[in-house]
Amino acid sequence: MKKISDWLLLILTLPTDNATARMRYWRALKAKGCAVLRDGAYLLPLIADDGMAEMCDSIGAAGGTAYLVRFSSADQAQDDEFRNLFDRTDDYASLRRSIESTQRTLAGLSPADITKLVRRTRKEFEALAAIDFFPNEASVRARSAWEDFVQAAEAVLSPGEPHSNEGYIPLLDRAFFQGRVWATRRHMWVDRVASAWLIKRFIDGDARFVWLASPDKCPKHAVGFDFDGATFSHVNDRVTFEVLAVSFAVDSEPGMTGLANMVHSLDVRGRVVPEAAGFEAVMTGARERGLSDDELLAEMSGVLDSLLAHFAATSKSAEKLLTP
Repeated sequence: MKKISDWLLLILTLPTDNATARMRYWRALKAKGCAVLRDGAYLLPLIADDGMAEMCDSIGAAGGTAYLVRFSSADQAQDDEFRNLFDRTDDYASLRRSIESTQRTLAGLSPADITKLVRRTRKEFEALAAIDFFPNEASVRARSAWEDFVQAAEAVLSPGEPHSNEGYIPLLDRAFFQGRVWATRRHMWVDRVASAWLIKRFIDGDARFVWLASPDKCPKHAVGFDFDGATFSHVNDRVTFEVLAVSFAVDSEPGMTGLANMVHSLDVRGRVVPEAAGFEAVMTGARERGLSDDELLAEMSGVLDSLLAHFAATSKSAEKLLTP
């Protein structure tokens, strides 16, 4: 038997002469995912309460009146009726159609436009998922469509993306990797440019890089990274940047955890890292300017230096807060 739900009912009135306030609160209630029972009556599952009491205070300050009532469904029939008001199936279907239509246009778009589309569709999907209080199969299908879209976008932005291998990451001696030639796929994107920066800064200060048109063109004497069959590539749930950091014990450097999380998030998705959007925008802009891979590495290295310092400072501040 289903559990009877708890609800919040907001009953409000607003001054008829304040159209701006009416529109502002209508948009705020829509963003929260409230269902409209009738004019001035809005329903929200109690589990989704996020500042409704504060909104009531704000409505009062704007010259209106607001009452917030908490109650439980009278019975299963009423509970089902209320839950149906929050069915997002049609919204998910519309989003899926939009995503699938957009995906068909990717091949003819610039990297900047593709990045914008990925960012926009991510926001649309996450906004809808945030107000899907009773998920069903429609949400699963929509997520699958969005993930397919992201993979298709990544395939255009960064063809030849490596597959992950299962295995153990051994600790290596940097002495055997000095003055080497390092090779990866040309037209670098996030994981490769971050990996090249990591190599140059922490592993092999005299590293020389070869940018490959195809992985099968990798010179035999070169140390390959971030392609299938390379010496360093994706292992388990780690991207190449993380594998290199672990292999040479760079992962313990101050700020490296935050930087690794950012690279991981941008390359294969994962936890949301606020700094990721900014780095992605800078990277996209640099590529749009037509920089060569050598120029791109030089420019993004400064950005990565600053981000490492930022993450180190952020981590240090967090530790201070946790210290009694």
